[in-house]
Amino acid sequence: MIIDSNKFRITDGRKFHLKDFSTAVDPFYADKTEYKTQLKENLEEMSDQQGKLYATGKFSLLIILQAMDAAGKDGTIKHVMSGLNPQGCRVESFKQPSALELKHSFLWRSTLRLPQRGEIVIFNRSYYEDVLVARVHPEILDVANLPDTKFGRSFWENRYKAIRDYEQHLSRNGTRIIKFFLYISKEEQRLRLLDRINNPEKNWKLSLNDFEERKYWDEYMNAFEKAIQNSACPASPWYCVPADDKKNARLIVSDAILQTLKDMKLSYPEPTLSHANVLEMLREKLEEN
Repeated sequence: MIIDSNKFRITDGRKFHLKDFSTAVDPFYADKTEYKTQLKENLEEMSDQQGKLYATGKFSLLIILQAMDAAGKDGTIKHVMSGLNPQGCRVESFKQPSALELKHSFLWRSTLRLPQRGEIVIFNRSYYEDVLVARVHPEILDVANLPDTKFGRSFWENRYKAIRDYEQHLSRNGTRIIKFFLYISKEEQRLRLLDRINNPEKNWKLSLNDFEERKYWDEYMNAFEKAIQNSACPASPWYCVPADDKKNARLIVSDAILQTLKDMKLSYPEPTLSHANVLEMLREKLEEN
């Protein structure tokens, strides 16, 4: 079956409405064997593209994962990124801001962890938390000691604009950005949280906060919708990935990453004339011995 991640790609946020997307679609695989085969093929191609990205050293790729709890961010990272060379790939996770981070702009801590040229970086959560969690719970901004303490419409519009400007700046400097919202249903989250309770090996993943945040489901869905509407564009698109089926979600994400790398039209650098002469000299010496 052909995976088409473009179905879930949003390049014009003004036209995005969450109601137009589903948390579940027909699977792109017939069975577990076909799923593994397709994922393996994608990972092998991604690995080849990563080698070219690293060798050229001109561009970088930033992958952002956002979702509700239990939507599968960690599993997506584990299964989709497992085939990449760790020398040119890393994962950055964002938790509650530290005291030092709160003394800076909300984009500061992300800037410190951006990919270098030639590198792929995955943000497990990101600066979007500051227009998601912070929008649902604006009281958490009290500790940031901001000059603007009125968290009305203009406050959030300014934050969205800051994000758009930030991503445009990164794009102009060679960083491709792709953003994934793993869209899970409230019922599927309930089942996964129950599984974490019933499976002792998953107990560590669970906290009381996971249950508390479920009370704000509608508010979070509104915050995700607003974030995507205000930041999806051709240079840094969002993907609204149906995530009730973990395997399907991983295939969609891997295809989107692969297509993004291919669109960059990467190739290994051609040697300069002087470098070619050095290589020829080394060849002659090695062939002599």
